[in-house]
Amino acid sequence: MENLKVTVDVGSSGIAAGAGKVHTHLQNIIKQDQLPIDLQQTSGIGMCYKEPLVEVKDADGTYLYGDMTPDLIEDVLHSHLKLNVPLEKYVVHTANFDTPHNGFMNDQTRIALRHCGVIDPERIEEYEAQGGYQAIKHLFNNNVEPAKVIQTIIDSGLRGRGGGGFPTGLKWKFAFNSKSEEKYIICNADEGDPGAFMDRSLLEGDPHAVLEGMIIGAYAMQATGGVIYCRAEYPLAIKRLNKAIQQAHDQGYLGKNSFGIEGFDFDIYVKEGAGAFVCGEETALIASIEGKRGMPRKRPPFPAVSGLWEKPSNINNVETLANIPWIISNGPEKYATYGTEKSKGTKVFALAGKIIRGGLVEVPMGISIEDVVYKLGGGIPGNKKLKAVQLGGPSGGCIPAHLLDTKVDYESVTATGAIMGSGGLVVMDETTCMVDVARFFLDFTRKESCGKCTFCRIGTKRMLEILTRITEGDGKPEDIDKLLELGGEVKKNSLCGLGQTAPNPVLTTIRYFKDEYEAHINDKKCPAAVCKKLLHYEIDPEKCTGCTVCAKACPTEAISGERKGVHIIDQDKCIRCGECFSKCKFDAVLVS
Repeated sequence: MENLKVTVDVGSSGIAAGAGKVHTHLQNIIKQDQLPIDLQQTSGIGMCYKEPLVEVKDADGTYLYGDMTPDLIEDVLHSHLKLNVPLEKYVVHTANFDTPHNGFMNDQTRIALRHCGVIDPERIEEYEAQGGYQAIKHLFNNNVEPAKVIQTIIDSGLRGRGGGGFPTGLKWKFAFNSKSEEKYIICNADEGDPGAFMDRSLLEGDPHAVLEGMIIGAYAMQATGGVIYCRAEYPLAIKRLNKAIQQAHDQGYLGKNSFGIEGFDFDIYVKEGAGAFVCGEETALIASIEGKRGMPRKRPPFPAVSGLWEKPSNINNVETLANIPWIISNGPEKYATYGTEKSKGTKVFALAGKIIRGGLVEVPMGISIEDVVYKLGGGIPGNKKLKAVQLGGPSGGCIPAHLLDTKVDYESVTATGAIMGSGGLVVMDETTCMVDVARFFLDFTRKESCGKCTFCRIGTKRMLEILTRITEGDGKPEDIDKLLELGGEVKKNSLCGLGQTAPNPVLTTIRYFKDEYEAHINDKKCPAAVCKKLLHYEIDPEKCTGCTVCAKACPTEAISGERKGVHIIDQDKCIRCGECFSKCKFDAVLVS
């Protein structure tokens, strides 16, 4: 009997689904029964909808199992160890036979995520076994000049993956040209978009790739120090980052004379952010690192000239930096074969919302949104119709179903009124109210505004008041024009990207779903039956059995009727909470 290699995905999504219990149970039964199993851990496979995930490798191949529990994993091991066959009904991905979920992994092009789900992120030797730190060693061993490294990144066509899409190599060139004895490279890991978890998964699954990307950047720009600004809400990512930094120190990759290069003194530390969304903006992030309140400042001067501690600084996000070692190792030409003319390479997306396969995917630029949603994401649950896709987080926009053929590249997405953002992709179906969606995202950005700009501070508040009024049935016909006017002024007069993009969800929903606004305002109806104050509940006398369940659930005693008799709802007492609708087992409560 050959040994099995069993690997458990213990990233945050896996742990939340119970992977920790599965891993502990495996440890116990392996020790107790002295099973011939090599138990390992990994992170960031990306198939979040099937967590907990356990990979089993035997003499015949590799099998990824989904929805594992302590009991099920025993059945899987029995099938492999005693019967020498996989337990096929639980296999979600393998090269040995077809599964309904094979396409989720097979249709991806993983560059930034190349090691996620492959290595143990807490062991530097596994990263090195996959070619880790060979890119930076290649530069040193061949005496590649910093300017040539920058030109390589320019030639690759890599653009910033944090949302702005500015050419990375050009950004490095600006910092390189700013001469100073002190210079910094900063990794922006302040991922705050609702529904986004790309950076978290990368940091948890492959922290050394980010470190190597920073070291390459430091060499190219002649930086003397590095900072990873990571939100404190990511404790596992921070833990693994700090462990990776210590391991890199132990190997001589960080610190004085890094990699044995005389005079290349470079170190990195993690700065924990307090969770302010505005600190994703680079000047606010810099202020926060310096211990100040996270507020953007006017530019120029740009950070490349005067950034952290008023020294030249370069800021890149997690995904951008994770691409760097691959580009150096494989060449800019290879990277540029992926994507479109102006948007090269791949992009990582977090699929969330009303989608069957929620998780993390990496696809070439230029793929259509439709392929991302249906080919990789599996479509919409319950055979419902897709209504829109929110792309770019709270600063992005809602792209309607009839534009699903839009290509995923910076120019095409911007033309729809949305933005690429960092990669959050929230899918909405026919049960989603687009006015309520706009209100939700604007409420988020209003709360996260630092308050420095009048238009952002007051303008978003007034827009939110109008949206709230509309969803509560008090909207006026002139409200739509007011929202458009206010949104335009907030975009035009705000200092930073938060304010400049905050109106996007409102403007795009008005642009593509104006009929829903008009229904709320003119007809006092919510077509999706979401906005509570616009709903009307009544009981169908032909379906009501008089079970009294709805009456007992009603918090305001608005429902009356004898047992086994037809019940009625007192509309004056009804607060439209929906409890009666959710409790009725006979579909007797009607909502209109």
